Amino acid sequence: MDVTGKRVSVIGAGKSGIAAAELLTREGAEVLLSELGRIGEKEAVFLQDMQIRFEEEGHSGSVYDADFCVVSPGIPPSAPVVKTMQARGIPLYSEIEIASCFCKARIVGITGTDGKTTTATLVHRICEEDGRQQGYRSFSVGNIGVPFASMARQMNTGDVAVVELSSYQLERCFTFRPEVAVITNITPDHLDRYEHDMQRYAEAKFRIFMNQSGRDTLVYNSDDPLLWDHFSGAADRFPFRILPFGMEPASEGGVDRRLVLLDGDGIVVRHAGGEELLLITSDFLKNSFRGRHNISNVLAAAAAARALGIGNEAVRSALREFRGVEHRQEFVLTINGADWVNDSKATNINAMRQAIEAVPGTAVLIAGGRDKGNDYGSIAELVRNKVSLLIAIGESKAKIASFFDGIVALKVAGSLEEAVLFAREAALPGQTVLFSPGCASFDMFKNFEDRGQQFKQYVHHLSSW
Repeated sequence: MDVTGKRVSVIGAGKSGIAAAELLTREGAEVLLSELGRIGEKEAVFLQDMQIRFEEEGHSGSVYDADFCVVSPGIPPSAPVVKTMQARGIPLYSEIEIASCFCKARIVGITGTDGKTTTATLVHRICEEDGRQQGYRSFSVGNIGVPFASMARQMNTGDVAVVELSSYQLERCFTFRPEVAVITNITPDHLDRYEHDMQRYAEAKFRIFMNQSGRDTLVYNSDDPLLWDHFSGAADRFPFRILPFGMEPASEGGVDRRLVLLDGDGIVVRHAGGEELLLITSDFLKNSFRGRHNISNVLAAAAAARALGIGNEAVRSALREFRGVEHRQEFVLTINGADWVNDSKATNINAMRQAIEAVPGTAVLIAGGRDKGNDYGSIAELVRNKVSLLIAIGESKAKIASFFDGIVALKVAGSLEEAVLFAREAALPGQTVLFSPGCASFDMFKNFEDRGQQFKQYVHHLSSW
C-alpha cells in the first residue's frame, strides 16, 4: 500500500487512532487526527513531536478533505462524521486494515465473543516458545491492548503477529487476510451496536476469513451451535482449510472432524499418523486459570498452533507455564477464608456465566455496569443455585435488581468500593467473592482494565484491616 502524499483523516485519538496516525505519517501520508473530545497532554506532545496535525473538541470540515479515512473502533457507524464521510464517498478503513497492509509477518487472527484474549495470549506464548527454537519473534497485538499499527513496521518476514480482533475492528477490514483465523464462539454481545440483530453481529465476526485462500486455515469451535451450523459440511463452499476443535463429538457423515479435542481429561491432537495426547487438563488448570471454558480456549490455541506447523513440545511447554490473563477470573487474595476473584473483563452475560460456573462452591457476585441489551434469563437458574448474594452496581443496577428480585438475595451499591465492603460483610469461609460485571465499564470507569485495577486496590485495602 503506497500512501506517499495521500491525505488521510484519522477519526478518534485513542491508542489505535494515534498508532494509525503515526504509522501513516512514517509511510509518507499527510495525516489529520481529529478527536471529538479532548486529547491528553502526553498524547498532544507526541503528535507535535511527530509533526502530525490534530484537532480536538470537534471535527472540522478539514476531515473531509481526505483520500481516505481511518475510523477508530469505538466510533459507531451512526456517528455523524462517519455518515458524512460515507455520503461523500470517502473510503473508511479500520486501524487493523491499515496495519495489515504494512505487516510482513505471518498473521494469526483471533476473534469471538468470549475467550479471544485468553486464546490470543496462549497462541502468543506458544509462538514465543517455538520462536526461541526456530529463530522468529511473536507479537501480541490488536484488541488485547497493543495497537497492531504501533508494531507493524517492526515485524519481519517469518515473525508471527497474533492479532486479537473485536467485531468493531473487523467492520472496516476489506483486504485483511490472516494465514490462520480462529473463531472461539459467537454469542449475544454488542447487540445495541448491531440493532439487536445476531446475524449482523455474526457477519462482522465472519469478516475475519473473507479474504482467506487455499493457503490459509480457519479454526473454529464446533461446540458453538451457530458456528457448527455455518461451517459443518462446508468444505466445498470455502477455498481455505477448515479445522474444528471442541469438547463434544462433532460428526460429519459419521466421521468426527475435530483436529483438537477433549477425551476424558486429556487434550488430544490428531495428525496424519493418528492421535497424540498433548497433555491432561490438570497440567494447566490452576487457581487463576480454571473452568470448562478455558479448556475450550486451550483447544483453540492448540489447533492454531497445529495450523501454523508448531510442534507439540512447544505447545506443552507454553501451556504448562500459563497462569491466566489479568482481569479474567484472576485470583486476587484470600480474606477470612473467602477467595476474591477479579473478572472485570467479563463484559457480557456469557462471560459472566462461565465465571460463575468455574466457581467451586457458592459465590457472592458483584455485577453491573453499562448494559448492552443483556438478557439475564439465560443465567437465572445458575444464579439461583450458585450465588448467595448478588450486589448490583452501575447504570444497570436497577435492571439487575428488578430481574433477580425473588431469585437471589440482593443488595444495590452506589459504588464499586461500597460493593466490596458489602461483599466482605457477606462472604463466608470457603466462598468466592466474584467480580464479574457482565456489562461494559464506561459508565464508571475508563475501561475494563481500570475497573479491574480499582477492584483489586479495594480488595488489597481490605486485607490491611
